[in-house]
Amino acid sequence: MLHRIIRWRSLAWPGYEHCEVHESADGVLVRSVLAGERDGHKYGAHYEIGLDPGWVFRGLRLERTDGEVLLLNADGRGHWTDGEHRRLPQLDGCLDIDLSGSPLTNTLPIRRAGLVPGTPQRLRMAWIPLDLLKPRPEEQVYTKLDERRFLYESGDGTFRAELETDDAGLIVRYPGLFEQL
Repeated sequence: MLHRIIRWRSLAWPGYEHCEVHESADGVLVRSVLAGERDGHKYGAHYEIGLDPGWVFRGLRLERTDGEVLLLNADGRGHWTDGEHRRLPQLDGCLDIDLSGSPLTNTLPIRRAGLVPGTPQRLRMAWIPLDLLKPRPEEQVYTKLDERRFLYESGDGTFRAELETDDAGLIVRYPGLFEQL
């Protein structure tokens, strides 16, 4: 079972993340704090992510330091609700989240999707911009290059990066954006 404290620093703007990952037979709990400054705006937030034992996303509670809160829940089969249990049909088909400003969420598809070396896998994510907290669907492509390297591409092909991970699938290096401390 994985029990790890990870810290990343942002390479593109001043910022840090302190993250704790606790895996048990019942699932995975992630607790993390983000702080930094991007495009002239200071930000701070903390979040908790709940995953089932297969690293399938089940819930998110994110609170920014300005008091804004986002609650999301998923059934693991691509159906989503908000904190008041209202359906979010725009996120239908998404299995993972991608939280802007956090390399941790890249680990979710790496651990969950059963990626096969050399075979690109197109995934539908619930992308969450930290400044707006309004999730929207986004296609992403992950290709396993070897046991510790993964090619990440935006669905429209405008962005790509080779992600380096540790033995647990946690991001060590995300070129130009993050590195593990």
